[in-house]
Amino acid sequence: MSKLSRNLLALSLACAASSALAEITIGVTLSATGPAASLGIPEKNTIALMPKTMGGEAVKYVVLDDATDPTAASKNARKLVSEDKVDVIIGSTTTPTSTAVLEVAAETKTPQIAMAPFAPAADKAAWVFQTPQDFGIMAGAIVGHMTANGVKTVAFIGYSDGYGELWLRELNRVAAAKGIKIVATERYNRTDTSVTGQILKILNEKPDSVLVVGSGTPAALPQATLVERGYKGRIYQTHGVANNDFLRVGGKNVEGAVLPVGPVLIPNQLPDSHPSKKAALEYIKAYEGAHGVGSHSTFGAHAWDAGLLLQRAVPEALKKAKPGTPEFRAALRDALENVKELAATHGVFSYSASDHKGLDGRSVVMVHIENGTWKLLR
Repeated sequence: MSKLSRNLLALSLACAASSALAEITIGVTLSATGPAASLGIPEKNTIALMPKTMGGEAVKYVVLDDATDPTAASKNARKLVSEDKVDVIIGSTTTPTSTAVLEVAAETKTPQIAMAPFAPAADKAAWVFQTPQDFGIMAGAIVGHMTANGVKTVAFIGYSDGYGELWLRELNRVAAAKGIKIVATERYNRTDTSVTGQILKILNEKPDSVLVVGSGTPAALPQATLVERGYKGRIYQTHGVANNDFLRVGGKNVEGAVLPVGPVLIPNQLPDSHPSKKAALEYIKAYEGAHGVGSHSTFGAHAWDAGLLLQRAVPEALKKAKPGTPEFRAALRDALENVKELAATHGVFSYSASDHKGLDGRSVVMVHIENGTWKLLR
């Protein structure tokens, strides 16, 4: 081989190495098993549909299952950062697991896009962005419906974890502002098989309505128990139940439940002018094309929205640094923070230095369950 040939080969190999280094690595930890599996599985399915290039660079996805366990989520995040050298972490599925991921993300200065709502510690909040609706927005929508329908008293039964506590905090705030009294507060665990004791205490207070704060299929248990015990008041659920598995497990017992949801749950019932309708229909077409008609869920859409956010932010970050470097991670964080008016499946995202939740009232519609399906409340 001539000296010129050797030089050309070396140059070619150097270019190939440079190209390989430019690959963007997206780490994902989600709950494909455990109590939140009905949320995590559509998220995992959605990751497989996300683009393989962003900003002209190849994208590699590393997907891990945390089994709805915060300890496992933390270990996954640590592996993604230390071994897989990810540029960003998407995850996790639940409030406790997402909180665990943030501990690692903030420590290593790796941007995180959480698919569950939570309240990050102030000294760590700069590194996490959220795709679900804020608790305050959703609680406000529920209490608004209560007020319009003459509800004066409400009982609360929710998860005995961060999801339940944050919901209770927001319910207390918005209910007090509207003059609605909380007459009972009960907790249960995601893995519980009975809540009879808690429901009997609630029934003893004779509330006008009951708010069940859970997510996925475990949220069907309190409502089923209320119905079986003869409760006739209005039952509210949160957006954490907006999937077909909840309808399947709850059956007739969850008929009539009222809840706030993202627009992606019922895009065909929305006017064409709704800002999320186009993005929602595009997501549904992609998801159901792979998994069948009626298979999409709002939880998978949280992952899709994370992808839309990255498609907006990555090209901006690439102008400042190469993937695989601390500089790129910082530039990606900054680019996410500057996303404005991005119409996605759940709403229109506009982040800022003081707001990493990014959604407003356009991200909420009220629905009820009628004949085993979701119907827009008009």
